[in-house]
Amino acid sequence: MKNWFKKASSMLLTLSLLIGLITVPAHAATTPLFTIEAENATLTSDLQVATSIYGTAKPGYTGTGFVWMQSSGTISFTVTVPTTGLYSITTRYMQELSTDGRLQYLTINGVSKGSFMLPYTTTWSNFDFGYQKLTAGTNTIQLQAGWGFAYFDSFTVDYANLDPLNPPATLTDSQATPQTQLLMNYLTGVYGDHIVSGQQEIYGGGNNGNYELEFDWIHNLTGKYPAIRGFDFMNYNPLYGWEDGTTNRVIDWVNNRGGIATASWHINVPKNFTSYTLGQAVDWKDATYKPTETDFNTANAVVPGTKEYQYLQLAIQDLAEQLQILQNNDVPIMLRPFHEAEGNGGANGEGAWFWWAKAGAVVYKQMWNMLYTELTQTYGLHNIIWIYNSYTYSTSPQWYPGDDKVDIVGYDKYNTVYNRTDGLSGVPNEDAISSIFYQLVNLTSGKKMVAMTENDTIPSLQNLTEEKAGWLYFCPWYGEFITSSANNNPTTLTTLYQSDYVITLDELPNLKVSVPSSSITPTSASFDKKTANQADITVTMTLNGNTLSGIKNGSTSLVSGTDYTVTGTTVTIKKSYLAAQAVGTTNLTFDFNAGTDPVLAVSVVDTTPSSTITPTSASFDKNTANQADIAVTLTLNGNTLSGIKNGSTSLVSGTDYTVSGTAVTIKKSYLAAQAVGTTNLTFDFSAGTDPVLAVSVVDTTVALPGALTLSGTAGNAQAALTWTASSGATSYKVERATGSGTYAAIASGLTALTYTDSTAVNGTLYNYRVVASNSGGSTTSNVISLTPASTTSTGSLKIQMYSGNTTDSSNTIAPRIKLVNTGTTALDLTTVKLRYYYTVDATNKTQAFWCDWAGIGSSNVTGTFVTMASAKTGADTYFEIGFTSGAGSLAAGASTEIQIRIARTDWTNYTQSNDYSFSSTGSSYVDWTKMTGYVNGSLQWGIEP
Repeated sequence: MKNWFKKASSMLLTLSLLIGLITVPAHAATTPLFTIEAENATLTSDLQVATSIYGTAKPGYTGTGFVWMQSSGTISFTVTVPTTGLYSITTRYMQELSTDGRLQYLTINGVSKGSFMLPYTTTWSNFDFGYQKLTAGTNTIQLQAGWGFAYFDSFTVDYANLDPLNPPATLTDSQATPQTQLLMNYLTGVYGDHIVSGQQEIYGGGNNGNYELEFDWIHNLTGKYPAIRGFDFMNYNPLYGWEDGTTNRVIDWVNNRGGIATASWHINVPKNFTSYTLGQAVDWKDATYKPTETDFNTANAVVPGTKEYQYLQLAIQDLAEQLQILQNNDVPIMLRPFHEAEGNGGANGEGAWFWWAKAGAVVYKQMWNMLYTELTQTYGLHNIIWIYNSYTYSTSPQWYPGDDKVDIVGYDKYNTVYNRTDGLSGVPNEDAISSIFYQLVNLTSGKKMVAMTENDTIPSLQNLTEEKAGWLYFCPWYGEFITSSANNNPTTLTTLYQSDYVITLDELPNLKVSVPSSSITPTSASFDKKTANQADITVTMTLNGNTLSGIKNGSTSLVSGTDYTVTGTTVTIKKSYLAAQAVGTTNLTFDFNAGTDPVLAVSVVDTTPSSTITPTSASFDKNTANQADIAVTLTLNGNTLSGIKNGSTSLVSGTDYTVSGTAVTIKKSYLAAQAVGTTNLTFDFSAGTDPVLAVSVVDTTVALPGALTLSGTAGNAQAALTWTASSGATSYKVERATGSGTYAAIASGLTALTYTDSTAVNGTLYNYRVVASNSGGSTTSNVISLTPASTTSTGSLKIQMYSGNTTDSSNTIAPRIKLVNTGTTALDLTTVKLRYYYTVDATNKTQAFWCDWAGIGSSNVTGTFVTMASAKTGADTYFEIGFTSGAGSLAAGASTEIQIRIARTDWTNYTQSNDYSFSSTGSSYVDWTKMTGYVNGSLQWGIEP
């Protein structure tokens, strides 16, 4: 989670060490390590030793009395422990002033360990400050009044009775896939003895699309890769959803690189949900996961029939589609949905950071249960290890969905900058936060593993081992959370990664389950469509414990009992089915419930003798004086003529053609109705290959095209040609001289009277002519000579650029532009236009642009998409950048930068490699003449395509 979600007030976050999750541990020894009467501790002058309060005795105390702490004061004492480690600190107290509790602060060796709320009690009771780290030797423990007003009888320090950290490997989903169960077995096997390394990847195309940046940084520093990779399915959603490759990267990480995958789900809702129509596309800027930015009613999300419920179902469906792809590829996923719900604390959503917690703990648990049921039952997904994010507030147990729907409890640690308890500043907080760890262990009485599912600083190896902090894994957020030395000391990180305590990618075992595949015999066969030779094909299956689910030809399933039959391990493919297949290879896939599906390759032939026709080509003139029937002779070879077709249209026997024995006559009345060109007539016989008669249809009644005159002008790397209309012409072609008086066509089938040769090279002389034609003949124009020359114009500005996104295929075009005033006077930016040329690739797609940053202010940059009148090489569209009056002027010799993003609103990809203005290399500004700049409409920089 990004750091702004962690910046809660210190009061709320220090309450994370409340009593709500702690039970007083039973010490192994009958006599505690250390006990001191409160009245024997060091007390400040504003504290009193008492036996009664306002004249009312408080019997049951030990020693000579108790300490009455009112609104201020501190109680201090020292304790000597034999070794560095975790110890339990408890007090015997009474607090009868406030049912809401009274706040106190605990300090150990001068370092604050947070605030603790003493619950209301009118009898002497025990309160546990949790497990705290003490160092070998003397330690000073101090309790300071916050809201004060409590009575303290005694304090006890004892050895921590730590949970054995031996939870069962049983998953909540009894139908979990073998791969998922194997992963769970491994995790429970290393839990408590090792910590598994992890790292969250960036999402949404960050790092300029480099998803490996943090992972390569870790490897370059430590020589190791993390074992767990964090992903996020946020971009698969009903609003602005787009394919960012997350699912494929999960598959690659697990199946190809041998790692473990975990994923969160920052699912968004529309900001204006009231006016939102289900299924409507919404720009990402109009979506949010913050409860303060939306009118989405979270309470309705669990009520069937409401729009909120229907929207959440759509979101779940999008998530399920991706998880199904993982399951199909045998990939288990540790899923952490609806994370960090409680936020800053409270049972009613008052501390929520996300919309899914807005309605409080009761609704949250209903939503968790609904998601669990939908994914496991409705969508049949059994490759999930379910991770629930908890905190340690007194209200935290109220948010827990239950042991039957949670496999791992997670905690997100962000305390390097805010709410640290190690007494340091300006350095990474390498505390193992063991007290929090064991509070979360106690949340489920040790039945679930506890992981550090997000974090800034990774605890040091020394703190982890000394405090016996048995976190299952750590997983820093991306970017500066891992790479900045302010968050992680490189030396500490290297020591940790190279230690035996930390499990890295290269140390993971093979977590893939080997499923035996079924096989078939034979795997290839042949089938003859000749009636006398047709026969069923028999296949024997070796099941290896699997069962046959069906047989498919591509995506089409064969019909059991009709297309094939099964008896025991014998499958019979029916000849009636095979006879209907085309000549060639038919691949039949035997679909088994597990393992790799074998394929039977059937070579389909037809030895039936084919019929032939003579001739196979002919011509027909539509000129009335020249029209004639076409006679065709059949060689039947035992077959019969079923009919004749022109494409899919059957000719009418007796009208369009006649048959007499082996002689067929194609009637001139039919042929005269065909268009000029080639008409292919297929003779359909009862067996064998059907021969084709190709009829060249012409019409000599049309007069030759009339005369035409060609003219033209030369430009920059192009020649613009224009000609007069030629009477009777149906099309034109442009020819260019190739030398020695010969010409070659560079464009054919033209109907317009203009053409631009954009393949011309500057400084080369070209001879052009145009040919007009119809079915009766052609007419050639005069020859003109043109020499293209550069029209580059420079003046009072120039453009420098590089492409911020250099991938050939991308959903975003991201030019980084620097505009430079090369003149001697200030340049009024309202008179300036800049053009970026590209091919739009899909003309029916709506486009949008964003100015991410501009030196003259993003709001002062305008943009327009313009479709070019005629397409050029590398460009059919340009994006024109303009400036409002608020942009002001650019001083002589000064420059300003503009960062633009262009995308389709459905986020489909552009092919950038064929774009005129695109630069595939470089990450710094260079003079770029493939963008053009204009002042008052006059070209001042660059070369137009």
